[in-house]
Amino acid sequence: MAEKRDTQRETQPRSAPTRRRILEAARRQFAADGYERTTIRTVAAEAEIDPSMVMRYFGSKEGLFAAAASFELHLPDLAAVPARQRGRALAQHFLQLWGHDPAGGGLAILLRTAATNESAAERVREVFRDQVVPAVTAVAPDVPAARAALISSQLLGVAYCRFVIGLPALVRLDEGTLVAALGRTLQRYLDGPLED
Repeated sequence: MAEKRDTQRETQPRSAPTRRRILEAARRQFAADGYERTTIRTVAAEAEIDPSMVMRYFGSKEGLFAAAASFELHLPDLAAVPARQRGRALAQHFLQLWGHDPAGGGLAILLRTAATNESAAERVREVFRDQVVPAVTAVAPDVPAARAALISSQLLGVAYCRFVIGLPALVRLDEGTLVAALGRTLQRYLDGPLED
């Protein structure tokens, strides 16, 4: 038994670079070509490995997609941010998150595929339900789901238009201007009345 554990310990570190290479290739392919056009074979070719290795690590195209499209928003603790600065803090955080990997990150993959793939759409719903709703609930307990949905619509809309389709006027906006404008809208959704 101890011998088996030692063997697993030895092979685990060697498998990590292969797994990482597959995931990087998958992220590029899913981001560029969407779910339908990406295949195990094309990912394997880009990663320069045999397709059976992709199956070994991820089991299926759906498993590969789930791993490639997973991400955390790492939202700031809004309760620790002064009340009137929360919208701006959310906007700034979200734009910085995209700035790290605008083309191939998990959210970019989901946004490119959610319109045509129900699994991707469900993942988007899960991320915002599990990450945005709790953050909003902590500071805006009245109708938090509605507030989180409105905030999500703004964040996803900006992400889609700026980073996915590259709407020229939005791409050209400097980040400070965008943070200020988006922050005001998010602030209104956080603490403004939702009804007339």
